[in-house]
Amino acid sequence: MSNNPAIENHNSQIATDKNAKYDRQLRLWGNHGQAKLENSRICLINASAAGTETLKSMVLPGVGYFSIIDDNSVTKEDVAKNFFVTYDSIGQSRAKVASENLCELNPDVIGDYLAESIDRILENKPEYLRSFNLIIATNLKESSFTKLAEYLWNENIPLISIRSFGLVGFIRIIAKEHNVIEAHPDNELPVLRLDQPFDELKNYCNSIDLNSLSEADHAHIPFLIILYKYLEIWKNQNEGKIPRTYKEKEAFKELIKTGILRNEESIPKFEENFEEALKNVNNSITVSQIPSEIKTLFNDEKCLNLNEKSDKFWIIIRAIKEFTENEGMGHLPLRGTLPDMFSDSDKYIAIQNVYKAKAQQDIEAVLSRVERLLLNINKPYDYINEQEVKLYCKNAYFLKNIRYRSLSKEYDPQTSNIGSLMEENSDSDLVFYILMRAVDSFHAENNRYPGTNSDILHADGILLKKHLYKLMQENRLNFTIKEEYIHEICRYGNSEIHSISAYLGGCAAHEAIKLLTNQFVPINNTLIYNGIKQSTTVYEL
Repeated sequence: MSNNPAIENHNSQIATDKNAKYDRQLRLWGNHGQAKLENSRICLINASAAGTETLKSMVLPGVGYFSIIDDNSVTKEDVAKNFFVTYDSIGQSRAKVASENLCELNPDVIGDYLAESIDRILENKPEYLRSFNLIIATNLKESSFTKLAEYLWNENIPLISIRSFGLVGFIRIIAKEHNVIEAHPDNELPVLRLDQPFDELKNYCNSIDLNSLSEADHAHIPFLIILYKYLEIWKNQNEGKIPRTYKEKEAFKELIKTGILRNEESIPKFEENFEEALKNVNNSITVSQIPSEIKTLFNDEKCLNLNEKSDKFWIIIRAIKEFTENEGMGHLPLRGTLPDMFSDSDKYIAIQNVYKAKAQQDIEAVLSRVERLLLNINKPYDYINEQEVKLYCKNAYFLKNIRYRSLSKEYDPQTSNIGSLMEENSDSDLVFYILMRAVDSFHAENNRYPGTNSDILHADGILLKKHLYKLMQENRLNFTIKEEYIHEICRYGNSEIHSISAYLGGCAAHEAIKLLTNQFVPINNTLIYNGIKQSTTVYEL
């Protein structure tokens, strides 16, 4: 490390500038999430409006590197719908123009392009795609899409497909599996373990005698300690059980109220910490248990049978499983964070330190097991570091593994589940997805899209209907699609409307960042946007 003050000050200034630049997103996914984003390499296939809008929302937050594959030249139609190509660039490489304009949004990002078709790349140099963490493909014809999806599936490279078609569109994630480390669930409840307190918590709480405290100290005891004290009394009176029903919790609240100090007239005084205790009974007095999703991970084949090819996720999951069955005594690693409480600083910090110390103890135990597992499967001991283990332990209750269906399963009538999904709601937005599949079939036969020639719009509608019925017959789809939907799709004529593409691009960028950072839960697996009704629906196709 350099001892030069000038260099250290310069590096500090760079870090400060970066924090100011990315302040809002750092609050969402932290410095470690930002580091993952900055180390990512993504590839966009086709610089369509939807594609460039997706990249825009990834370049601005600082994705490390992107490349655009597109063999098309800029046309007047592109200028009308794509903000990242200009009138004076007509006739130039669309990939080049879009790449240069996107790079202007953020000098931290490196952009490149390849003016070739994806078909040519798949045929002559598919290895080019292996250098990317994520591929984003927009508005591909079906034959190219299926080839690309199959290749990337076999190479275990995630693919996001975006289709913007008139007033509708969809986003489809194709990946073998995806691991979520930080799910960031809404309304996350604190893990306090009051029903089964660990020894350090017992010792600390038992060292406090509420009856011998001064009035000031009594009014500043954190509500967590109040709940512990009266829960112990409750358990002694109820065969060691905690209050679980509404009636029992109301009775428990009455028990807590008996501890509130009273004035000379025996009227209860107002003590904010006791009020907090009463308000937090429902959230804090819960049964400590391992979520069913985590149990599923523990019993997964990839967790039970580690080998040299096992990735970090499954190695740490296995270590947490072993910890839970041994040192944890049936509990996951303690998160170690507490909610805000009414208290003075000394008392809050004291109870906070009890939880922090226990959480660190659990992290060290899990880390020790990780190191032993790495040794057993011949991986270097530093393959996984303490910070990674800490992150998993902190989020142990919400770790997820998503297994996606392949595109080939969706397209195979024997394994397609579109029929069962439509049975649930025959008027769902999935109708537009089926129609777009029929549009692809139309294009494969006619080398053009329905409705691109307004003079034969009606004739195209009849032809599209034939392709639609064929698709429905092959997939055993027994429902009726309204005539106006077929006419509407023909009327679009493969047009790309910027507002629709911008919305889809923003959504796709969100999903891409989820995949790259392993934070938040991505869709599984298809989001359909209906611009007519302004609605979005997610289906597992």
